[in-house]
Amino acid sequence: MKWAVIVFPGSNCDEDAARAVREVTGDEVDLVWHDASDLSMYDAIILPGGFSYGDYLRSGAIASFSPAVEAVQKEANNGKLVLGICNGFQVLTECGLLPGALLRNNQLKFHCGMTELVVANRETPFTLNYQPGERIHIPIAHGEGRYFADESTRKALADKRLVAFTYGDNPNGSVDDIAGIVNEQGNVCGLMPHPERAVIDWMGSQDGRRMFQSMHRYLEEGRQLVGTNR
Repeated sequence: MKWAVIVFPGSNCDEDAARAVREVTGDEVDLVWHDASDLSMYDAIILPGGFSYGDYLRSGAIASFSPAVEAVQKEANNGKLVLGICNGFQVLTECGLLPGALLRNNQLKFHCGMTELVVANRETPFTLNYQPGERIHIPIAHGEGRYFADESTRKALADKRLVAFTYGDNPNGSVDDIAGIVNEQGNVCGLMPHPERAVIDWMGSQDGRRMFQSMHRYLEEGRQLVGTNR
């Protein structure tokens, strides 16, 4: 299996994400510059954390118009797995692959530290190796991580079980404690916490490993896992 980690000017978690995938899955990973227009050779794509294009205008706004994100949209529509972490989540909302928006934290401060998450939906390609309702620990590092969506979108997220993770102790004021969501097809996931920073014991947690293991397992074993993994 082959993964792509998209690199924008200002990305700073790209190497971390690539190393996490190699460490956890043993799969091949390429760092792909933002001007790439064809990602068809990859099985999974990661949009990493950082400050793409300096996060001018809004976080992720400029990156959403890059050739690579246009290619990501095409592969997502073809069913490829796409994971957006922190700034990557912001890019996914800006380009329309995920609903809602990421706003300034409610205290208008940058938050950095280990955070408790609750596995809200275990039946996605990104959460297969977790348990329903399990509490895990993944670090955050963001100033604009407050998830917001209007009432109808929030209802749709709840009714269709599109919330993948919630915060155990909401650090930023996100509506409904939302930390990560998936699209209706289930193949695109965005989350603010950094699973790539929780894969080795010395990092303070290894709970992020299972996200990459879940994606690898889904790619290896197929779609029948989702909806039957109870």
